[in-house]
Amino acid sequence: MDQDEVREEPLCLVTGATGYIGGRLVPELLEAGHRVRCLARSPDRLRDHPWAPDTEVVRGDVTDAASVRGALDGVDVAYYLVHALGSGKDFEETDRRAARTFAEQARAAGVRRIVYLGGLTPADVPEQELSPHLRSRAEVGRILLDSGVPTCVLRAAVIIGSGSASFEMLRYLTERLPVMVTPGWVHTRIQPVAVRDVLRALVGSARMPADVNRTFDIGGPDVLTYREMMVHYAEIAGLPRRVILPVPVLTPGLSSLWVGLVTPVPSSIARPLTESLRHEVVCREHDIARYVPDRPGHPIGFDEAVRLALRRVREARVTTRWSSASVPGAPSDPLPTDPDWAGGSLYGDHRERRVDSSPEELWRVIEGIGGENGWYSFPLAWAVRGWLDRLVGGVGLRRGRRDASRLRVGDSLDFWRVEAIEPGRLLRLRAEMRLPGLAWLEMRVLTDADGRTRYRQRALFHPHGLLGQAYWWSVSPFHAIVFGGMARNIARAAESAPAPAPGRTPLP
Repeated sequence: MDQDEVREEPLCLVTGATGYIGGRLVPELLEAGHRVRCLARSPDRLRDHPWAPDTEVVRGDVTDAASVRGALDGVDVAYYLVHALGSGKDFEETDRRAARTFAEQARAAGVRRIVYLGGLTPADVPEQELSPHLRSRAEVGRILLDSGVPTCVLRAAVIIGSGSASFEMLRYLTERLPVMVTPGWVHTRIQPVAVRDVLRALVGSARMPADVNRTFDIGGPDVLTYREMMVHYAEIAGLPRRVILPVPVLTPGLSSLWVGLVTPVPSSIARPLTESLRHEVVCREHDIARYVPDRPGHPIGFDEAVRLALRRVREARVTTRWSSASVPGAPSDPLPTDPDWAGGSLYGDHRERRVDSSPEELWRVIEGIGGENGWYSFPLAWAVRGWLDRLVGGVGLRRGRRDASRLRVGDSLDFWRVEAIEPGRLLRLRAEMRLPGLAWLEMRVLTDADGRTRYRQRALFHPHGLLGQAYWWSVSPFHAIVFGGMARNIARAAESAPAPAPGRTPLP
């Protein structure tokens, strides 16, 4: 074959691959024939994804010019899927600095195209009156469009898909409240879009002509109020008709607290979502179809998008969740595995028990912890701790699990995050509840010299200041009940598990 006829497929860089959209985009790009490189602050969080062996993963941060420069080397199409949703007060400056760094480095690297997923903004509202998060999304889009690299900015409103923050907010509000006193924004008209159509537009944007440098509105075929979305959801889910009573007195702040108390979405994430619902967000054009033609049955309607999302939830096939994007700690935070403990004071509660079962059965219990299975000790104490965390703006216990029986690095697990997992041997969780310090829960499966199964458990706490010290000593009297009971009940659950059926394959 002539050398000129051999062409490598385009190389795509995906930032935000640990997040909800990025984690779903990567396999779609691979299926479309692209080569994929992922930029991640914590590459280990991508290790357990089924598509990870087919990609290149590089460590870096979009605010660090050197790491962005290296990640963009040889890249044809760069996907910018990061934003500071739920971050602190300076998130607008962080977004601005990151976008400028990425734009400058993409131009210097000769990137052929940038693709950015932003938020749909109302047509008749001045930008200064938009919510801070929508305003920041719009500014990032402008920075990338002005980069000198042809850029495609896709603007979406509410994204409906299993695991999306918008879908889970809608789902839990509707399922948990048969009678709802709601904010006035339930009457706002919205044009939701199915996550499958978002992914289709993102993949198709990689092959846009070089002269296209503009924004595109993407949405489904239905324009609904949020109230209508809740009514439709109840009908599709087979729930009795909901009574919805809107009141005008709930401010965005109060709305986010209300959503945070009812749904798994914490108020820090709920606030930008609810703020974006104050104004009508309806597509003004559908020009994307010129470059990414609509296929039969697309764009998907709201009802069908909900059915597809519910089916995945019920079949435990949620591949990514909104909580995937959270980072358990700064890269500089010490780890409990650091030699001689690099982080200062480290308090611990250590438990070990003999377990009269196979290592495989013990591991199944460990990997299935949390969510509907609970934490194997003093449920009231865990529930109270979850509620207290929600009241101070934390994530609480309601995030549950992505999958009922399997975990992978980076998964959120109630108010923990999977920091490390060695199948059949080790599960380490890092706390994401509001604490005056850093905390871990570590569970191990061991086999002693006599071939007997043993369970080892460590709860570790690195206090921050005097408040952290006071916190540890105030809760330590309860450790025997909470952690001692956990070790005892995990062992009992493994011992009472039914024997494996003939031909059943043990876990690795």
